[in-house]
Amino acid sequence: MDSATRIRAAIAEVFELRNAAHANPALGVALTKVKELQALRFQGSYSALLNSPDFAEPSRFFLEELYGIQDFSERDAQFSRIAKSLSAIFPASVVSTAIDIAELHALTEQLDVAVATHWLQLESTELTMTSSGYVSAWRQVGQREARQKQLAMVLSLGSQLARLTRRPGLATLLKMMRHPAASAGLSSLQQFLEKGFSTFGKMARKDNKAAEFLGLIQTKEMEWIASMYDESLSKQTRSLNGLLRTN
Repeated sequence: MDSATRIRAAIAEVFELRNAAHANPALGVALTKVKELQALRFQGSYSALLNSPDFAEPSRFFLEELYGIQDFSERDAQFSRIAKSLSAIFPASVVSTAIDIAELHALTEQLDVAVATHWLQLESTELTMTSSGYVSAWRQVGQREARQKQLAMVLSLGSQLARLTRRPGLATLLKMMRHPAASAGLSSLQQFLEKGFSTFGKMARKDNKAAEFLGLIQTKEMEWIASMYDESLSKQTRSLNGLLRTN
């Protein structure tokens, strides 16, 4: 399967999942709550990094662009539209990164919808959704290997962005694309690419900072995944509530 087909297939899956949630108002509410809770959990888990002079910007990038609750429909549509042109514009390493972004987005949406579906079944109404229900839904979904794959994809994406920012000419090429991107209705995608390059470029210029940042993410997220599956329901619920209260 070529790069354009893979990108379009991933984005099409995201739209299909999102449309199914919108067609079911209760599921749509539950999915929004899943994403909100996970964003708050991320803020709680990484409060120190979000206030760090070295890591605040990449932490916000992860939170807003990969764990965010905002609607990425416009960016996704642009991403799908330009998929066929990527290999003609960018080197293979950038195209590979684009594929990973799209496929990570699809996997994340799959898991979020699955948790929302189970959470909704556990709770009588959206007004009574609780942290214990979220943890229970996560466990009912299972898919531990998928969670580990999701984390591996996030870390790989961060490593790729850090490497790409060291390639001469790519940052200049992105800046040169601003006007053509705006004319083609691709401003959201352009802003995402520039933000990613800028964020990781700053870290890449400091000794081992990108590797240090990704290592911190890996350690904390591996611990979180293990605790979500292995700790008692009551203990993990208390842990989640503690992180939510830090916001």
